[in-house]
Amino acid sequence: MKTPKTLQPLMEDGFINHVIRPLKSGKEAQIFVVATAEGVRCAKVYKEANKRGFRQAGLYQEGRVVRNSRRTRAMSSNTRYGRREQEEAWQSAEVEALFALAAADVRVPRPYIFIDGVLLMELIVDDQGNAAPRLADLELTEQQAHEFHQTLIANIARMLCAGIVHGDLSEYNILIDPKGPVIIDLPQSVNASANNNAAAFFVRDIDHLAAFFGRFAPAILKTDYGREMWVLYKNGSLRPDTPLTGRFLPDAAPPDVVAVLREIDAARIEEELRRARL
Repeated sequence: MKTPKTLQPLMEDGFINHVIRPLKSGKEAQIFVVATAEGVRCAKVYKEANKRGFRQAGLYQEGRVVRNSRRTRAMSSNTRYGRREQEEAWQSAEVEALFALAAADVRVPRPYIFIDGVLLMELIVDDQGNAAPRLADLELTEQQAHEFHQTLIANIARMLCAGIVHGDLSEYNILIDPKGPVIIDLPQSVNASANNNAAAFFVRDIDHLAAFFGRFAPAILKTDYGREMWVLYKNGSLRPDTPLTGRFLPDAAPPDVVAVLREIDAARIEEELRRARL
């Protein structure tokens, strides 16, 4: 196929041998399957802000650290340079999250390089070597639902221990390879300790998973891993190997944490995210 203009510089620099085919186009980016000297990978080409379908970025960007003071001032302006810096920071958030989560043994695509708005990363495949299916596209047995759900809860606990909340997790951004679920699409990930919306996003992520898996295993609908994990995290007692029950006991939580959870304006967040997708 004809090489997209955005991938031409990576070919000229030897990072990509040739483009095999387009894989998908989403609200944030276009993804291509590419051949490299090390094997087949995927290239994620981020869309410009005015072409993205994901709005309300401010909810997610709160608390992100920008170490360069000049860049911070530029991002607060509405100049062309400021908008470019905002865009680069938005894209870099996923790259940084992927490297951090891969180091924390969370099942995410392994990132390799990020150049000029293009992220070159691992291609997640099924047992036939084809692009792995999304969780949303599968019909599960009750046992599979329980197994996948537990695997994801364990990975989300590792994410939270690493200080990262996905922020938009659902069955549509989880792939299933021969080893199980792989979490993808993290440009909207948030800092768990610095973003005031982190608790709401985290609980919402877990609730979305419970709603999906509950279609195949109704017992999952009765679990409350989101609030259980958040309380443990705020207490400083959550570890990747912390035993979880799926139960949330408000009376056992410190009063300030319970107050924070009660103040989560779920309806407001849902409405803002709904409008963001219109």
